[in-house]
Amino acid sequence: MKIESYNFGRITVDGKLYTSDVIVSPDGVDDTWWRQKGHELAPGDLEPVWKANPEVLVIGTGAYGVMKVLPETDRLMRQRCAEVHVLPTTEAWRRYNELAARGDRRVVAALHLTC
Repeated sequence: MKIESYNFGRITVDGKLYTSDVIVSPDGVDDTWWRQKGHELAPGDLEPVWKANPEVLVIGTGAYGVMKVLPETDRLMRQRCAEVHVLPTTEAWRRYNELAARGDRRVVAALHLTC
């Protein structure tokens, strides 16, 4: 999967436009991802991410980085993945593409598209 573009509230992956938060994995795009609290990433919010079996996880915290990753969520991600990147979505989508293009590990991105 390749992310072609991102603008506030809009992301295009392999030619398809999405307007809700997404999980992007080698298997496809899940555009039903949502968190219990919209601007907070809690451990339970990652259940759909774990189904994608990431070795490398890229978290997009929104265009302006408003979504906060709770400390316990950060610990969990780092325990379960070899590598974790937490960035504003304006940077995260490009990092996902760079890492996925290497093809040496399973890269998954969970991206908040607004705020």
